[in-house]
Amino acid sequence: MDAIYTAVATANGREGRAVSSDGHIDLPLAHPQALGGNGQGTNPEQLFAAGYAACFASAMGLVARQEKIDIADASITAEVSIGKDATDGGFGLAVVMRAEFPDHLQGEAGRTLLEKTHAFCPYSKATRGNIKVDLVVE
Repeated sequence: MDAIYTAVATANGREGRAVSSDGHIDLPLAHPQALGGNGQGTNPEQLFAAGYAACFASAMGLVARQEKIDIADASITAEVSIGKDATDGGFGLAVVMRAEFPDHLQGEAGRTLLEKTHAFCPYSKATRGNIKVDLVVE
């Protein structure tokens, strides 16, 4: 791959800060309450969900333009879960990508667009075979 852009961010764990090299991201990090933390900051799962949803929505826009499909009223929500990984006793992630589509993309048309986007999206490519990703049309 020939990189055309490289994002750089530094973090010092779940109880610290995440800072991007350009300063646009400068966030406190904290364990969520569900993992025993105080929830007074964001966490890696939220950051991953935001990045995946944004990337997926952008990829869907490109796929839709190529297919001449109007997605003006569509949105993507990524739900990123963390839990125990039965294979090694550590932790693993799972993702649900929820697409809210206008009426003309309900049913098979929306499902096809979602699947084509999942095949094209860089985050989906990076997670393929590593993280279970469920696609849901709403």
